[in-house]
Amino acid sequence: MLVRIAGLAAASVYATFVVWMYVSQPQTMAEVAGGVAAGVGAYSVDAQAAADGMAFFRREQYPEARAALLRADPARRDARTQFYIAYTYYREGWGRLYNDDVLFRQGIEAVDRVIALAPDHRFIANDPSLGMQSADELKAELERGVTRAPSDYNPLKVFRRRK
Repeated sequence: MLVRIAGLAAASVYATFVVWMYVSQPQTMAEVAGGVAAGVGAYSVDAQAAADGMAFFRREQYPEARAALLRADPARRDARTQFYIAYTYYREGWGRLYNDDVLFRQGIEAVDRVIALAPDHRFIANDPSLGMQSADELKAELERGVTRAPSDYNPLKVFRRRK
């Protein structure tokens, strides 16, 4: 009887894991490990790598900041870290004459992760050094950057400010 109960429990755990894998579709083993750790409340961001990433971000070294922040949150489970990763794509891709569509699309993917991870799907950064405080603002700005409109050809666009 005990063997049957243990077998049923093991099969239930395995089935739950398979369903979770199907629903979350992790891309790397780090995401799998982080998702399992988050499921049991044991996941945390590498504080040193996050601090390094923020230092790079403040110095406007966006590729370096992104690399450090990705190292800090390899499972992509922390909304704040993912928000700053999305912001690095915005800052690096923004241009006075045109935006880098590839970077902006990667930023949209990152901000979508932020929205999915945030409680009630709303994230507010509360960082006065940023021009956009919420994930919704950042997503709207990134989406505006990849769409083509007549205003894109306005010569006064060179005087706009980066957020």
